Amino acid sequence: MNTQAYEKRRNYVYDWMAREGIALVMFEDTEGRRDPSIRYLTGQPGDALLFLSVDREAVLVPWDINMASSYAQADKIIPYTEFERHPLRAIKAITSGLQIPYGSRIEIPPVTAYPQFLRFIEALQDYDVVCREGGAAEEVQHLRAIKDEEEIALYREAARITNHLIDLLETKLKEGSLRTEIEVALFIEAEARRAGCEGTGFETLAAGPRRSWGIHAFPTFTAEAFAEPGLSILDFGLSYQGYTTDVTLTIAREPLSPSQKRMLSLVEKAYNLALSLIKPGVESRLVALAVDNFFEKNKKLMPHALGHGIGLEAHEGPALRSRADNEWVLHPGMIFTIEPGLYDPKQGGCRLENDILLTEQGPEVLTTARIIYL
Repeated sequence: MNTQAYEKRRNYVYDWMAREGIALVMFEDTEGRRDPSIRYLTGQPGDALLFLSVDREAVLVPWDINMASSYAQADKIIPYTEFERHPLRAIKAITSGLQIPYGSRIEIPPVTAYPQFLRFIEALQDYDVVCREGGAAEEVQHLRAIKDEEEIALYREAARITNHLIDLLETKLKEGSLRTEIEVALFIEAEARRAGCEGTGFETLAAGPRRSWGIHAFPTFTAEAFAEPGLSILDFGLSYQGYTTDVTLTIAREPLSPSQKRMLSLVEKAYNLALSLIKPGVESRLVALAVDNFFEKNKKLMPHALGHGIGLEAHEGPALRSRADNEWVLHPGMIFTIEPGLYDPKQGGCRLENDILLTEQGPEVLTTARIIYL
């Protein structure tokens, strides 16, 4: 991704900081406190602190300076070792180095534990330390929900690779060369990396007919048979330059019971219903509610949300769920999943999930996941 893309994103944050009266913001992406917003703002893959000043300067403090030198784009890159790999020493030094005026507001990550928050206050006694919901972290999360041109281009390539792999999987399953959940999952991992991806975006869920009743099978894949008579579920995503796809296929092998055939039919109808309702300006809650009502009229219950945003995380904004507290409105540039599903302890499970790019003209289906009949 080019330097201008990262600068444009940071400029958005700088403008927000000026409006909010924030002099310095700290982001943290470390073990136990992961935040891909640092990658979004600089290109650094992970394990770093990022400081943004209202004077439009970005200081990256990476754990691996060699990695940062290859991937990251910031005004200054200072190895974490200079601060003995300690966040309090880092923020004190950066605050001094950037000449942040005394009394200024400094915002730290909202996930900071209260005892650590007190340590920040003690270390920065001359400043107003802020740790809150609805601050910089949330602002960047909302910014990430609407993809820019560079991100959309990456997603088109990620979807192309994903679709090629879906076709390969269908061929392999029909010829019988992938017989177990393990074989399917490892095939996906190998092909993803062979195609230039960073790997899978999350752990592949491969559940044969004996386990497909679980929304997210546990364990995610086993030595059990896959694509045997009945319903099998395969949920996977490919991570391409940090951005993950997320698709789910149902493999339906004859003989199928009348109940299984009805589940397949209802899920396909629910998927098409959702797609028909997606357009700019629509509340995502209403789309999800329509699907929930469709299943209810057919005496079925979908036990999960209709979909979710995807990006640098497999689950991010916007949310597509029918809960009353869901305030997301769909806008052009958003990329999200639609994934209606039904699950029965005796009949197994069925889910159909594709990745959708919302354009000014309406939804564009990027991926080609489908119900595969064998």
